[in-house]
Amino acid sequence: MSIRVAVADDQPLVLEGFATIVSRAPDLELVGQAPDGEAAVRLAREAKPDVFLMDGRMPAVDGIEATRRITAEPDTAGVRVLILTTFDLDEYVFSALRAGASGFLLKDVGPEALLEGIRVVAAGDALLAPRITRRLIEQYSKRPEGVPLDHRALAVLTDREREVLALVGRGLSNQQIAEHLFMSPATVKTHVVRTMSKLHARDRAQLVVMAYETGLVTPGG
Repeated sequence: MSIRVAVADDQPLVLEGFATIVSRAPDLELVGQAPDGEAAVRLAREAKPDVFLMDGRMPAVDGIEATRRITAEPDTAGVRVLILTTFDLDEYVFSALRAGASGFLLKDVGPEALLEGIRVVAAGDALLAPRITRRLIEQYSKRPEGVPLDHRALAVLTDREREVLALVGRGLSNQQIAEHLFMSPATVKTHVVRTMSKLHARDRAQLVVMAYETGLVTPGG
């Protein structure tokens, strides 16, 4: 079954370029294009793509706001948004993740990396480059003192699940976590899936956000 993909970008040449790459992939189906965030939200409602390639910076309704609207609506909550950006700025990245984005790709990415990113996100995994994870940690190192961190959300997790969540928050893959904890990748995946279920996280990217917001992951932690 093909992965249904939509694309939004306010630059026509960029929009057509990404759309062309998607349409030529045998396992992907291009279901629509949008020139701005408002149109992207409408397209998500109409086409309900599996993955939406979303330009982060668009006039009027930007990609972050469009992502927030798409992931908040029951009819489109299952759409996974992959942000396309020329920036990997910490505040911008975290805002998009909190809005419900499943990952990021820089616009200078090659065709194969773009297609692989779509497949990764469609499978329910997060697409977070290590340098983006580092920027998130940098952001949290600048948190104002005295901001309360609510650990109660993690009370439903076992000690092992908390340990796995912390490593997910640091940007490690299942394979890397398996090596770190001396267990099989399949066992790690089971822990990740259970953690997502218990915390009501839509995907791995949301686990990263929760790891930071609860203070489980801290700079240098």
